[in-house]
Amino acid sequence: MKKERMKKVVRLYFKNILLILLLCSIVAIAPQLWAVEQKVLKMATTTSTDNSGLLDYLVPLFEKNTGIDLRWIAVGTGKALELGKNCDVDILLVHAPAAEKKFVEEGYGIDRTEIMYNDFVIIGHPDDPAQIRGMPVLDAFKTIAQKGALFVSRGDNSGTNKKELNLWNQVGIKNLDQSSWYVQTGQGMLTTINIAAERKAYTLTDRGTYIKYEYNMKGHPALVILVENDPNLFNQYSLIIVNPRRCTNVHFDLAREFLKWITSPYAQRAIGNYKLLGKKLFIPNYRR
Repeated sequence: MKKERMKKVVRLYFKNILLILLLCSIVAIAPQLWAVEQKVLKMATTTSTDNSGLLDYLVPLFEKNTGIDLRWIAVGTGKALELGKNCDVDILLVHAPAAEKKFVEEGYGIDRTEIMYNDFVIIGHPDDPAQIRGMPVLDAFKTIAQKGALFVSRGDNSGTNKKELNLWNQVGIKNLDQSSWYVQTGQGMLTTINIAAERKAYTLTDRGTYIKYEYNMKGHPALVILVENDPNLFNQYSLIIVNPRRCTNVHFDLAREFLKWITSPYAQRAIGNYKLLGKKLFIPNYRR
């Protein structure tokens, strides 16, 4: 009887050990199983695609069509490219062509593809203290500097900030950070617009974010468009896949799936159909 009892105790002991080991194995592999099941794709993008509401509109369509969970972080283009270099994301949706091409040339990204565009505009108080309304953009920038009219810059190395600095450079304006009329926020576009509105200053923004600002103000914005429709203000957005040869953690198959989707006729139509106040925020321009 004692031997039988002992055998039962030993069997029970080993069963419990096996159960504990099984539970530990399940706990250890659960995150990987969850990640595979969820199919998570990480994207770094500009504040304009986020602030404008475009991603809130597009991403549910993508997830419904593909079953892929797309998670994004909205930062300036400069920061987005750094996240790509550091292998922190799988794809980039950005709008600084020169910086993007360098990123690809240096081996950090592949398959750069033009997706859509809008344009930049200079906005300011309706009183227009520097009298730049209707000017070509380079003349407007030169006039703002000459008159010392208050200008609010993002100052965050974003695509918009890169474009703005390029325009100042074209008109020969240097040492901006030493100019009393030049204010840098280090913030995203909507925040920068609101600061410019408070100070009755000028700023450069993409049209999509301006329309969202106008929408938020119920069609009565404190700042209005003063300079627009200039070839120098064209604003291209492109998708880049982070190079999987450099970043082995990149979900390349999921990234390719997103590229295939966003360049499809369905998604391109969806981009063109996104409107606020009856106005298009972005124009699709993928070409096969």
